Amino acid sequence: MYESELTKFMREYLEKHPEERESQKKGRAVWWDHAGAERTPPDPVRPSPRAGGNEYLFKPLSDKEQEPK
Repeated sequence: MYESELTKFMREYLEKHPEERESQKKGRAVWWDHAGAERTPPDPVRPSPRAGGNEYLFKPLSDKEQEPK
């Protein structure tokens, strides 16, 4: 089975430096090991403007805003 030089290096390095495994786990936990509620929600999806840049995106008025004054 093929194993790249990088994979061999990392395997040997981690065998010689077992303390790095703990560091790896801590680093991974910072970025990936979070419950769904702890993650920042994505930005709402908006349609992209058409080519040209002169188009505007209008949001509909609420019922209150549509009443004549």
